[in-house]
Amino acid sequence: MKQVLKAVALMGATGTGKSALAMKIAQAFDIPIISCDSMQLYRGLDIGTAKPSTEERQQVHHEMIDCVDLSETYSAARWADEVAAVIKAENDQGNVPLIVGGTGMYLRALIEGFSDIPAEKPEIREKLQQLQKKHGAAHLHALLKAVDSESADKLNETDTQRIMRALGVYQSSGKTLTYWQQQGGDGDKQTGPDGRKIDCPVVVLEMQRELLRERIAKRFHAMMDAGWLDETRWLDDQSLGEMHPAVRAVGYRQLLQHLHGELSLEDTVRDGITATRRYAKRQQTWFRNQTPDAMFGDAEACFEAISKVLNQ
Repeated sequence: MKQVLKAVALMGATGTGKSALAMKIAQAFDIPIISCDSMQLYRGLDIGTAKPSTEERQQVHHEMIDCVDLSETYSAARWADEVAAVIKAENDQGNVPLIVGGTGMYLRALIEGFSDIPAEKPEIREKLQQLQKKHGAAHLHALLKAVDSESADKLNETDTQRIMRALGVYQSSGKTLTYWQQQGGDGDKQTGPDGRKIDCPVVVLEMQRELLRERIAKRFHAMMDAGWLDETRWLDDQSLGEMHPAVRAVGYRQLLQHLHGELSLEDTVRDGITATRRYAKRQQTWFRNQTPDAMFGDAEACFEAISKVLNQ
């Protein structure tokens, strides 16, 4: 019988104060933090991803930060496998780790797993990239809508990476991404890949809309003052290609437009703040729709809920 892996997750939109609350919880219960952030995995992206400081990492042990170079590829499935190993090691020492972040798909990969979706054919991905350059993301979204309306309805027209993924799966396998996703699992949402069992209650930190908007703007300016533009200049020097997740990430994308002479710095900051606010709204919607069994609340309610789990 496989060991039941035990953890607790503190999720939420960017700017809600998850990191500060996580530090408070981790220090109170002497447990490690596992980052659930698809960008904090990359070395070199420190300011724009709001990584914990050196001092914070000295105070609380953090996992899943600075795991790969930008030249490497990463996936939710890989994250889930590596995090499962971390949780097991911590459980064996009597600890229940705290998973913290805003990348909901990564957490889903850990808890629910993925169906065995076929790999995309490289030549098809290349063809889709050419179509995107010529006709734009809206055209790709329309193509997806025609063959897999369920997947298309879940995606914003600007979400090029996921639109290409869904189209690539369909054109490579002859079956839609929706079809392949429906093949996975037996409905037991506590069973992950390889039959591993996960006991991971999810708590989602929420914040009043106007306060969150103000916090996002203030944080964006603070990150600029900390040297975010120089960090983005370094990112630009890596010549990663326009489809790399870091190049397309909110904030970095707008700063790269400035470095390429497409936006003034003033317009870049304005657009970056607007894009971050929209991203936070999408995250909030995702957690509401995709984690209906989670507990939602403010910092005090989340601390209390997680404390109850850890005191069990």
